[in-house]
Amino acid sequence: MSRKQEILTAASELFSQRGFHATSIRHLARALGVQGGSLYAHISSKEELLVEIVRRAAERFLAVRDRLVGSPVQKLRTLVRAHLDVIAQEQASATVFFHEWKFLPEEKRRQVLAWRDAYERLVQEVVEEGVLAGLFRVENPRLATLFLLSALNWTYQWYRKDGPLSLEELSEEYARLALSALGAREVEDGEAQDRTPGGPGLPGEAGGV
Repeated sequence: MSRKQEILTAASELFSQRGFHATSIRHLARALGVQGGSLYAHISSKEELLVEIVRRAAERFLAVRDRLVGSPVQKLRTLVRAHLDVIAQEQASATVFFHEWKFLPEEKRRQVLAWRDAYERLVQEVVEEGVLAGLFRVENPRLATLFLLSALNWTYQWYRKDGPLSLEELSEEYARLALSALGAREVEDGEAQDRTPGGPGLPGEAGGV
């Protein structure tokens, strides 16, 4: 692991535990066992670290785009598993991604919001595709997207690798709950069909909630 990666890993842990403002360069240096001044050979500021942590987390979440193949149901399953994978493997960074970014200056916040918005659009596109295919029944894909992301994001608060559910089991259960929330049900071939006989899902507005 490079020195820069060591610094980012330590900063992720401290920012997630103490918060960005409550973490000083001195805290970071102490965690790494080095003198505070030596860190500036690798970083320019705490803000730089925060932006880099959020950027890398955003890239991890957005990387699922290349794996979205098959039906909307299959894509939703992939999204759920990939999202939970990031949280399970990078819990500290995910916590910073969800919360600490808002302490950045406005210009950098806009940059972070662009990354977050890109991921939300990706999820919403899958929901809308399922609605248009008659597999999901939701009247407002935007609201459904926010509901799904809220449920997925909150797992960072309680997920533990040594918990009663394995990551695979958790992903399967969350995918089942997500499909149920979207008004679809699983069938033997792994697809989904409408809960109400006789008609496809109703397309909704993709705008604001």
